[in-house]
Amino acid sequence: METNQKITPKTLFHFFEINKTIQQILFVLLVLFCTTSFVSPAVALILGLLAANLFGHPFLHLNHKATTILLQISVVGLGFGMNVGSAVNAGKEGFLFTIASIVSTLILGTFLGKWLKIDKKTAHLISCGTAICGGSAIAAIAPVIKSDEKQTSVALGVIFILNSVALFLFPAIGHWLHLSQNEFGLWCAIAIHDTSSVIGAASKYGPEALQIATTVKLARALWIIPVALLTSVLFKNKQRSIKIPYFIGLFILAMVFNSYVPQTAFIAPFMVSASKVGLTVTLFLIGAGLNRTVLSAVGLRPLFQGISLWIFIAGITLTSIIYFSN
Repeated sequence: METNQKITPKTLFHFFEINKTIQQILFVLLVLFCTTSFVSPAVALILGLLAANLFGHPFLHLNHKATTILLQISVVGLGFGMNVGSAVNAGKEGFLFTIASIVSTLILGTFLGKWLKIDKKTAHLISCGTAICGGSAIAAIAPVIKSDEKQTSVALGVIFILNSVALFLFPAIGHWLHLSQNEFGLWCAIAIHDTSSVIGAASKYGPEALQIATTVKLARALWIIPVALLTSVLFKNKQRSIKIPYFIGLFILAMVFNSYVPQTAFIAPFMVSASKVGLTVTLFLIGAGLNRTVLSAVGLRPLFQGISLWIFIAGITLTSIIYFSN
């Protein structure tokens, strides 16, 4: 859920060259600051971007693993604040939107990739990242199509640039259009790429939006499996090794405990609060992984494909929710 790009320290650029120990201390202090109530998910993302580009990320080689694990733990913890009945209703409401948006985005992405003459594997990774769940989808699809480091990094770069913008843009649009929490939760779950920014934007909008967005997004993430299988056929890869997001099962289990085991009420508030802190730190780490080297490696044509797909899925979904959803 963060870029897999392997960049050696010599290729990294930041504005201030400081002592390694001071760099590590500053970074740790910022992480600790992100655990306080003063920092929202959006602010944490900005702090991460500033840290990466001002003085650098001293633990960049650990960033991908730390971000992935922390996000998964945070998502599971959020399950202790959700009700099974409400989640099932949200899942039913988002099911048709999910299928239609995934299929249409993958088809449009294929045509855009050919029209823009983008490498076939890069274009497919961008399409899958937009259609399903951002960096998680790319991480799952990349080994299936046997993409190289550059192809994967470009796709991740595109997705995370747009993902970062969405964290700020979507709540503003939601308030401007006076969307209900139900409408906003459904919209951001489908139209924002990565789970981290979906939860960040929805939590800023309201508790009902957070529950709907989390449930619909995680249900959407399960589509990694059939899309990966289809991809292996299209790219003629006989070795169909697919990364299944097992943590979603733990999220469902946490939700079941919260709904049907009364004793869970004692720890549920603590688990939800800790998970929101974990999400804030996750977004800081995602921002810290977007240094100037990563951003400059993306290229205009892949970025144009990503923006076009994003506008398409966000626009179509928003129109459908406003005019056709009950």
